[in-house]
Parts: sequence; structure tokens; C-alpha cells
Amino acid sequence: MQVRRVLATATAVFLGVSSAWASAVETSLRPIMRPAPRAADPVDPVVQAASLALNSVSRAAPLTSIRPTVRPGFQAQPQPDPEPVEVIPVATQKGFEAWISGFRARALRAGISASIFDQAFKNVRYDPEVVRRDRNQSEFTKTIWDYLDSAASSTRVANGKKALRKHNKTLDRIEARYGVDKEVVVAIWGLESAYGTFRGDKPVIGSLATLAYDGRRGRFFEQQLIAALRILQSGDVKVSNFTGSWAGAMGHTQFIPTSYQALAVDFTGDGKRDIWSDDPTDALASTAAYLARYGWRKDAPWGVEVKLPRGFNYAQANRKTKKMPSDWAKLGVVGMNGKPVPDYGSASVLLPAGAQGAAFLIFKNFDVIERYNTADAYVIGVGHLADRIKGGGAIQAKWPRTDRALTFSERKEMQRLLTKRGFDTKGVDGKIGPLTIAAVRAYQRSIGMVPDGYASLNILKKLR
Repeated sequence: MQVRRVLATATAVFLGVSSAWASAVETSLRPIMRPAPRAADPVDPVVQAASLALNSVSRAAPLTSIRPTVRPGFQAQPQPDPEPVEVIPVATQKGFEAWISGFRARALRAGISASIFDQAFKNVRYDPEVVRRDRNQSEFTKTIWDYLDSAASSTRVANGKKALRKHNKTLDRIEARYGVDKEVVVAIWGLESAYGTFRGDKPVIGSLATLAYDGRRGRFFEQQLIAALRILQSGDVKVSNFTGSWAGAMGHTQFIPTSYQALAVDFTGDGKRDIWSDDPTDALASTAAYLARYGWRKDAPWGVEVKLPRGFNYAQANRKTKKMPSDWAKLGVVGMNGKPVPDYGSASVLLPAGAQGAAFLIFKNFDVIERYNTADAYVIGVGHLADRIKGGGAIQAKWPRTDRALTFSERKEMQRLLTKRGFDTKGVDGKIGPLTIAAVRAYQRSIGMVPDGYASLNILKKLR
């Protein structure tokens, strides 16, 4: 499928496995797999984007509950019964080995040497845990504010500042070379692998082979597997060190194989693009190169928190409506200090939690970070963490913390009910994308609500 903004202004963020609550432990915070460069891009024409939930638990600290701390006096909303876990068909090692035999011929035709292939697949076995994680991603949800509480926790901010100081000379050189603000590179590092403390320990070949054999998105993962074999063939990494997440994302900043092939760089000059070792230099430079490739504008913000005026036309809060900040200011949209936002470039208004949450003017750099990962929560998390590492303050607006995220089945129910009432979502897939947001906004307008497009539990109750 093509890369698209399936989570724009969504209330929920997909997470692959439970992650520790921010106050207790810092973990990797990737809500979905970063897509490979789009099919139209010359650097990587064969790969189309995939949405995978990837979240890992730090080995450095004990796992804690993901349930947020309840504020004093707050009566928690009753939680829905857990959704049934999909039964995964039992695949046999024998069937997997037969698939490997067929794939070997395809890999050799793609230019992979027999010796590299046989070395890479020695002792590779089918991994049912990888398939379970892939199949059950959408059962896990988190509100935007819970996600950001962890993404820019005091621990992650402090560790980011420490990492910036430790690698400052290298980061200065990377910033000078690629024109990407070093704090943003560090923030991506912080969210992807908690500054290198969790880079993933799953064998990349085994994970990708399992997912390619599973067949749900076999073509995509077979492309990734071929790319992974080419990485081995290039000599950039040895099989023994070729590890990553359960879905094959690798290194300090979690590149997938095709993106690595297209955009990773050898910044140390040792002849290898080494994103796996304890030295993060090549990984950080590769991340900067990635952002530069998609048009990063140095010293311009990803977004700025703003105040909206009374009577604001919420129909204008969409990604297609772009104005210069000075023009937004004429409509009453100003910075939190009450002054117009500087004219960094055209911007749109983003309301990740609807009218009751924070509002942002978002700029070109938002779109660039989005190329790294399409989830709005991730982009805001990277941008806000970078701002905090740079010395900025916390988000000032209050979030609707009495709300909870809709479950996957509830999101599909909302889409069915909206369509049934004449507000067509153009499909029922459980993803709160632009079409569903537009349908929610039209429904809100029809019943006299503020048409902010926020797919909340309250909306679902009204539809019921």
C-alpha cells in the first residue's frame, strides 16, 4: 500500500507490545514501522510503505504497567473487555524450509551469492512470536497524551541532553554536513532505541524470512529480505551482528533494509555503513541524511503550539489548508505568548486530540519527520522531544485525560455506524485517517457539535 497519513489527528496510536510507563523506564517508542522511501522516489522504487507496530521493552530496567497514573480525584472510565486475540495458523518448520528452498532460487536470481545465502540461513527457524506480534498489532492503543508523556518524559529529556553533550562534536559535524538540526537527530535516536540502549536482538534474516513466509504481506517482506541479504553481501555487517527488531528494523535509529540500502552513509570513513555497533556515528549521520533527502529545513520548526480563537472554524484544521502564520494570525491563531508565529513557511493547523487538546501550526519539517514514520504521535513526539532537549518547555495546553483510546473493534464500529448514517468513511479498516476524520466532522456538524473531527468515545456513544 502507498504511504499515507493513516493516523492524522487520531486519538489512538498503534503499539506492537506493551511499553513501560515513562516515569519508570525509558523504552523504544516507535508506534508504526517507518516506511521505506515511497514508490515514486528514485532512490528506492521497489518498496511500498507498510504500517507495523514496533515497540520494544528496555532490558536495562524492569517492565512496569502501561496504565497511566490516575490523577487525584479522577474517576477512571470503565475499560472495555479485551478484544479476542486472533488464532494464528500453526506453520511447520518443514513448510518453512520448503519455502526457503524456493526463495533461495529467487534470491540467487536477484544477485545474492549462494555462499552468502547459505551462511545467512544457517540455523534459521520459523519464529511464531514474530507472526503473533505482526497479526495482533492493532489490538494495542495509546492516547496521544499518554504517548507524549513517555516520548518527552523527564528521563528521556535528561538522557537526550546527556547524549547531545557526549556526542556533540560528532553531531556538530553531521549537522554541518547534512543541514539537519542535531537535536532532531538525537530525538529520533531517543524514540527509536532509547539512545542505543535497545537496538533489538532478533536475527534480522530469521524475522524477515518468517514474515515473508507467513504471507500476509509476503511481497513486502521478501523485498526487505533480499535487501537484507544484499547488506550482508556488501560486508557492512556480519551475520552474527545482524540483529534488529521483530520486524527487521535495525540499529540505533531502526532502519529497515531497503531504507538502509538507499540512504545509510559511512560517516566514519571506515568503509562500512555500520549502524549496529556501540558507536552511533554512522547511524546518526544516516538519519540526518534521510531527513535531508526529504527536504529538511534547518533552523525552522516542525511545529509550534498555538492558541485558537473563540469561534474558530474547525473545518480549516486539516492538512490541506495551508496559510502563512501571519495569515493565520489575522484569523486569531497565535502563539502561546499571544503573538503571531513567525513566517517560517506555510503551515496547517493540527488538532491531535480535537478541540479539547493542544493545537499546533505544523510546517514542512513535520512532513519530513513523517517520512521517517507516518504516525502523527511519533512526529509530534520527535519534534517536542527535540524542542525539550534544546531547552524548550512542555506543551502548555491541557489534554482531555478523562478520554481513553478507542479499541480497534470500536474504531471499526464507528466507521460502520458513520457510513450507515450517510457519512461514508470509504471502508472499514479501523484506521482513523483523513476520510474517517472528514466523516466524523460532517456528523458532528449535523448534530451541532464542534466539528473538530476528533474520533472520541463520546462520538461513538452518540452514534450508538
